[in-house]
Amino acid sequence: MNRFDWMSRWADYSPDKVAIKEIDGNRQITYRQLNNAANRLAARLTGEMGLKKGDRVAILAENGLPQFVLFSAAQKTGLILVPLNFRLTAREIGGLLDDCRPALIVVEAKFTNLIDCNTPGAKQQCWHYESLRQFCETAADQPFRFMSPAELREDDPVFILYTSGTTGFPKGALYTHRMLFWNSVNTALRLNLTADDRTVTCLPLFHTGGWNVLSTPFLHHGAYFCLTRKFDPAEVLHLLDSEQLTLFMGVPTMLKLMAADPGFAAARLDSLRYFIVGGEAMPLPLIETWHRKGVPIRQGYGLTEVGPNITSLHQDDTIRKIGSIGMPNFYVDIRIVDDTGQEADVNQPGELQLKGPMTTPGYWENPEATADSLQDGWFSTGDVVRQDPDGFLYVVDRKKNMFISGGENVYPVEVEKFLHTHPDILDVAVIGVPDEKWGETGKAFIVLRLGSALSAEEVWEFCKGKLAKFKIPGHIEFISELPKGDTGKIDRQKLKGA
Repeated sequence: MNRFDWMSRWADYSPDKVAIKEIDGNRQITYRQLNNAANRLAARLTGEMGLKKGDRVAILAENGLPQFVLFSAAQKTGLILVPLNFRLTAREIGGLLDDCRPALIVVEAKFTNLIDCNTPGAKQQCWHYESLRQFCETAADQPFRFMSPAELREDDPVFILYTSGTTGFPKGALYTHRMLFWNSVNTALRLNLTADDRTVTCLPLFHTGGWNVLSTPFLHHGAYFCLTRKFDPAEVLHLLDSEQLTLFMGVPTMLKLMAADPGFAAARLDSLRYFIVGGEAMPLPLIETWHRKGVPIRQGYGLTEVGPNITSLHQDDTIRKIGSIGMPNFYVDIRIVDDTGQEADVNQPGELQLKGPMTTPGYWENPEATADSLQDGWFSTGDVVRQDPDGFLYVVDRKKNMFISGGENVYPVEVEKFLHTHPDILDVAVIGVPDEKWGETGKAFIVLRLGSALSAEEVWEFCKGKLAKFKIPGHIEFISELPKGDTGKIDRQKLKGA
């Protein structure tokens, strides 16, 4: 047994404890059953299917138990999981498959229209998700010892997690076994996580948040979580009580929808220690709404390439340090540097850089992006922060112009590059603007070619099916020219004031 194989340990320590309960379909799996299924799956993947350490397994499916059996199998075999965002279009997913070249694609029936198993990126094998589920359910009650565990190193990847790129194409962040371990340690130390904790995973498993904010730390500590296919505010409110959950992680948009749900008033929420909130700053009125329900709010900060659990603001400081992302977690080193590369003074804005054992070694087959982000072990986040005299951090701006819509990262350059392919569009710039429902949404400023005519409706129709819905600008404004600075770069600050 290798030391990265968590389920084998918990199958010995707590064999009959339920590890995960899948709410849709009312299925559950104990740690023994999870290990049984993962052992048989590991044997199937490396035997009959011929996969080997380092091969990629792409997953295109909504949240479900099979993903966690695959995760355990990856810990045993050294396979690399590549969760794909099913909200993307076939064109976008095809680009990711061409980039990671998976040996196997696991695809849910409802998403088969998004891939072509005959394309170069998917030419080897496809396994229907429903068949994988049946295999896992049968294997769960059949004890089996996997006899060929891989010799894994700490820096071997367990995931490739694609993040939207400022250059227009997503980058595949390598997430290693070392990162997995130290993120779990940091999470447990700062959140007081134990085997007795209970949560629900409703964030999508194509994001690091769905995997690594709470799910993998919970599995590492032998805790319990229930699993939903997607976020539904009424369902989550019900589960908080019916499952006696102790922790819950969400983004402000989710908490706002839950507070507005008809079931909010009747929810007891008496088993909860607190909520963990990330993705963006939570407005004070929403914090106060949950405080009146007796639910403390604990805010934090993270990113796919580092952690992702990087900072934490203790619930006792939520009001006193409103807007803060807290302090660095236990094994996280930080520095804040100005434009000259010097460390910033107290309360002076600068770019946040991170270092520690939970830092990615780089991006999949992308040495240029790796070199741009990593220098001497320090990862440049692109986020501008300041640190107050008490050591609390505050995000000032997003250096890379990214904005967050409903918890989804949107990079304007990617959207702009696509809009530039329209024959009537001469120039375009996209910024994030406030949105009551999603927190932020895109606003596109479009310059048309001379003699061309285009309506907002025609732009939206052009984007439909080619950009993920969360990337399509919610607002469109036609202007005669884009404001630009002396160097010819678009002046986005002027657009924000438009």
